[in-house]
Amino acid sequence: MTDTAAQEPASRAERKERTRQALLDGALELLADRSFASLSLREVTRSVGIVPTAFYRHFPSLEDLGVALVEDSMRMLREMLRDARRDPHSKSTAASLEILDRQVQAHTAQFRFISRERHGGVAEIRRAISGELALFASELTIDLSRLPGLAEWEADDLAMAANLLVTAMLETVAALLDVHQTGRGRDVVLDRAERQLRLIVLGMAQWRPADG
Repeated sequence: MTDTAAQEPASRAERKERTRQALLDGALELLADRSFASLSLREVTRSVGIVPTAFYRHFPSLEDLGVALVEDSMRMLREMLRDARRDPHSKSTAASLEILDRQVQAHTAQFRFISRERHGGVAEIRRAISGELALFASELTIDLSRLPGLAEWEADDLAMAANLLVTAMLETVAALLDVHQTGRGRDVVLDRAERQLRLIVLGMAQWRPADG
């Protein structure tokens, strides 16, 4: 009886976590071709087979569910890019873009959500995405500071370069989402992204912080 009592709370916790994840997955599926602002709580709960009042056991509001989607999606993106930085085969720009392309294909729903809601109509979600992108740019700034030739750069200049790279990446993600939807133009998008990133890197090589 003691063993059963010890296992019961864990079992309830697991069921609660499964329902929470189902709500996130259900919302993401509903957002395949629409904005978060058009989503209703009733739709989300219906998609996972629970009553609307049960939703509040997992999230204080629909907006909080959206913020959780942002955090999960951006965590996936940061982990992917961390792995890419550790991978000796991804040091070239072309190889890094190939990794990005594969991830966009594998996690289309998450990338589409971030790309669409970055400038969407729900303020809480916009702020969450902005905060996550700032964190990502901060991590990239630290990476840049460790590169030969950039150690003497001012923090503001490193942050500016990191933001340029993040913006270029987001534009590439948006273009790849369109490509995967239509099935045309992948090579054109990757070639343009590679040239754009090379241009940024060449500009960084010529930049003199004192010139600012």
